[in-house]
Amino acid sequence: MQNTNVLISGASVGGPALGYWLARYGFRVTIVEKAPRLRPGGQAVDFKGDVHMTVLRRMGILDDVRRLQTGGTDQALVDRHGRTLAVMPGEFSGGELEIHHGDLARLLYDRSVEAGCEYVFGDSITSLTETPGGVHATFERSAPRTFDLVIGADGIHSNVRRLAFGPESDYVEFLGHYYALAEVPERFGTDAQMYNEPGRMVAAGGPKASAFFVFASPRLDYDRYDTEAMKRVVLDAYAGMGWRTPEILDAVRRTGDFYLDSISRVKIDRYSQGRVALLGDAAYANTLGGFGSGLALVGAYVLAGELAVADGDHRVAFRRYEEGFREYAKVSEKGNAGPWLAPPSKGRIRMRNWMFKASFTLKLMMKMADDFAEDITLKDYPSLVRDLAG
Repeated sequence: MQNTNVLISGASVGGPALGYWLARYGFRVTIVEKAPRLRPGGQAVDFKGDVHMTVLRRMGILDDVRRLQTGGTDQALVDRHGRTLAVMPGEFSGGELEIHHGDLARLLYDRSVEAGCEYVFGDSITSLTETPGGVHATFERSAPRTFDLVIGADGIHSNVRRLAFGPESDYVEFLGHYYALAEVPERFGTDAQMYNEPGRMVAAGGPKASAFFVFASPRLDYDRYDTEAMKRVVLDAYAGMGWRTPEILDAVRRTGDFYLDSISRVKIDRYSQGRVALLGDAAYANTLGGFGSGLALVGAYVLAGELAVADGDHRVAFRRYEEGFREYAKVSEKGNAGPWLAPPSKGRIRMRNWMFKASFTLKLMMKMADDFAEDITLKDYPSLVRDLAG
């Protein structure tokens, strides 16, 4: 097998999943992650349908995901006095299996380490130079190294995509909204509740001990690594909002676990450039679209499998990965969660709430999501690899 020395950027979902499969197939895998450690908490992520379950089962983590699942939580849509106007069912937002992002990341990390992956935390790639025999990578902290292949699984703000393909502005489309997530000590009640005013949404309560915000805004300029600066953006955006928003904002002021980002999507005409390929949100993100983790997990399975059956020939494998996966990933090119979660007018808020009361409409939306999740035929790569080896 050729090209067995692989560098993956990103230790969230796609990176460790890809690392696990590649290591199983005999590749030497190094995963570099800018954060100093695995990130705990985060948004809940969900999986649905036979395709997702098959990949989880083949990785050997389906039972663990079931054990750690949060269980979809019904969320009451309330008015400023806390009176319930409609209910968002847990199965609508939580899929078939819902799990905290941090718990999933830990499962994938453990499996990939057992398979033989090397992790480098607290570091980041600073340059990529392709040569006839590999890709020379330099890092913020580590010594330079040369790898056969480099995979960017480092999110919508992908560093690898920037270095190998071009600036983020060429590939990431801002969709007019921002979202924020804050881990707060207060639970704000045992029931999950969501409150809207035109262009703004805040949610809190229930078992997840977090506050969630979505708001319409022109593009903002802030430091994504400055927690206090990001908090100020949200505090300003939600000034004067009713319901329990002032209490929730007080909790936000005190927390150190806070994240803010735009609602955006990636639009790119190719997943690879020479010896570099993209995976997950780096290639097919649509923020809060509900498909990110499933796409990353299935994409990792397909990319690793194609590299294995091609004996590491990246030109063949990258082409087959794109041909076999782009149609499935098209769901990421559609929709914008911003106006759905934070409708722009009182009339749109009422219309959105009505859709949750209309069982036919709700079932239709859920069926469409299920159909998208199932729209790929998985190859049995482990069997194919065993056949090649034999």
